[in-house]
Amino acid sequence: MKKVLLINTHLTYQGWSEGTLNNSFIQKAKDFFTTKGLEVLETQIENGYDADEEVEKHLQADIIILQTPVNWFGAPWIYKKYVDEVFNSGLQSQKFLSGDGRTREDLTKQYGTGGKMQGKKFMICATFNAPAESFGNPLQSLMQGKGTEDLFLNITSNYRFCGAEILKEYNCFDIFKDGDIAKDLENYPKRLEEIMGGQR
Repeated sequence: MKKVLLINTHLTYQGWSEGTLNNSFIQKAKDFFTTKGLEVLETQIENGYDADEEVEKHLQADIIILQTPVNWFGAPWIYKKYVDEVFNSGLQSQKFLSGDGRTREDLTKQYGTGGKMQGKKFMICATFNAPAESFGNPLQSLMQGKGTEDLFLNITSNYRFCGAEILKEYNCFDIFKDGDIAKDLENYPKRLEEIMGGQR
């Protein structure tokens, strides 16, 4: 049986950010994959975790989905702590990777090619206050033409470094002012269906 790992990075701020939307995306994914016959593994970082157990979850999973709000142009700080602890465990045990891929014997081997997570797929599902038009448009003064994939490079690079395939993210934009959250939730299973079909 194939397995999917759902990682929820949400950090609660009482009276402001309770996590309802990100939990809704997690539930949509959970329902979808369960219906398709996949075993669902879950981690809600805020509730605590064991780094070594998280390594094992990653090794078991065929698909890894990071569910995250975008706080100050990145995932909440608890996710960076999670990455440092989990990926360091995966490095020390050599379960995620063995070195950075380079060798003195073969100078053609590139940095970032020592990963052991080949065959696994990684995707980000993110919720934004920013509107979609903020990204990929050089006329926008803040992002200056950069896309969401640029914003998430610090996250996706960790998985690419370990050999996983990076899938195009799924984003829910403008959640506080003019977004269509209901439609984004409704369409999410279609994106998950594409993943199941091997499409990017």
